[in-house]
Amino acid sequence: MTSLVKHIITALSSIRLAPLIVLMLLTRNRDLLWADMDQLARAWTWPLGGSPRALQPRNLLERILLFVSLMTWIFEFRNVFYFRTGKPGVLLSFFCRPMSSLEIYSKMKVGPGLFIMHGNGTLIMADGIGKNCRIYHQVTIGAVEASGRPTIGDDVTIFAGAKIVGKVSIGDHATIAANSLVIENVPPGATVMGVPAAVIWKKKIPSTEPKPSVGEAANPSNRVSEV
Repeated sequence: MTSLVKHIITALSSIRLAPLIVLMLLTRNRDLLWADMDQLARAWTWPLGGSPRALQPRNLLERILLFVSLMTWIFEFRNVFYFRTGKPGVLLSFFCRPMSSLEIYSKMKVGPGLFIMHGNGTLIMADGIGKNCRIYHQVTIGAVEASGRPTIGDDVTIFAGAKIVGKVSIGDHATIAANSLVIENVPPGATVMGVPAAVIWKKKIPSTEPKPSVGEAANPSNRVSEV
């Protein structure tokens, strides 16, 4: 019965979301937005029936169904959608109200795959955020007076209650533990915890440089020299 009710609510919701569906398909940040949707779909249980969905929509219809479901049930995604679509999205936001306690700074650059879980009491105001960033509830990312704003790298996870303030840099694959206060740079692959936050563990990040081919290994003179 619960599944049937959710199907009905989602179907009715698609009517009011029609203008937003068009905007989702036509926005210039469509690739970024779709990556956000895919990231959320991978982490969230599909509300229509309670079972996980496929990782990637297989066609445009499934993409639209995923969008309608996320806009209907996942309030945090509404804020992400309006952030990605800019002024047109804000003008149409009366069709589907965003979460009032989640604020995303409209002028920052954010890579694909932004994931916000339980966005209550969250402020995101960075200079930039890399790809696949995961942010949990009651997180603050912002400036301290005129000190500047943080820069967040790729594949960073920021757990509940964490505060990242000032002109600091968070390296790729870093993890910020819950309720930590970050006021200094965090190296790549590090896990930090505490007030103020300190490195408690650092994982080795696999190199992204391609391995030399058999021919290159046998003839090192063919490779570009390093100064």
